[in-house]
Amino acid sequence: MTDKHSQAALDEIEQVTVGHYQASADSFWQGTRDHDVSQNIAAFLDHLPADKSLDVLDLGCGPGRDLITFASLGHRAIGLDGSRAFVEMAHQHSGCEVWQQQFLSLQLGEHCFDGIYANASLFHVPSQELPTVLSQCHRALRIGGILFMSNPRGDAEGWQGNRYGNYRQLDVYETLLEQAGFTLLDHYYRPAGQPRDQQPWLAIISRR
Repeated sequence: MTDKHSQAALDEIEQVTVGHYQASADSFWQGTRDHDVSQNIAAFLDHLPADKSLDVLDLGCGPGRDLITFASLGHRAIGLDGSRAFVEMAHQHSGCEVWQQQFLSLQLGEHCFDGIYANASLFHVPSQELPTVLSQCHRALRIGGILFMSNPRGDAEGWQGNRYGNYRQLDVYETLLEQAGFTLLDHYYRPAGQPRDQQPWLAIISRR
């Protein structure tokens, strides 16, 4: 883990990282809109009731690709992102309600959601703040609710260009999730069908 960041450093991490996405919103949409994340969405929904419309939060929704899918399946999906451009694009693309919030100052409410879906987003949270963010997700879920997260894995933390990343392995996430009150249900590595050293993504499904 890195040394503890000051509040000023945390503010800079968030401002610069969100600014990166704000400045590249159009190209990000074009580059990711056709990514196949059906495995992730299925893994998330498979642990939730299949016979009702669900309240789902897409945490770090970006331009709204997965919100479109959740809405098309009949779920009441809400998006959340720090980038104003992404918030506007996600609402336009999906028709869903989208909140502009920063991960380090979340206001999610309590027992609001059946599931929280965090695809390729929580790795931007510095390690010292991740316990707080996971605890906020826990409070926002109803009893039995599901947290799905998929992050690039590793053993490093810091800047890559204008994006801050916190890259961890399964054992670290297991500990953090348990400390936040979650029960780990399943995990897998992506892309599917590749040798482990060619699977940079780690997906974890946990229950409140």
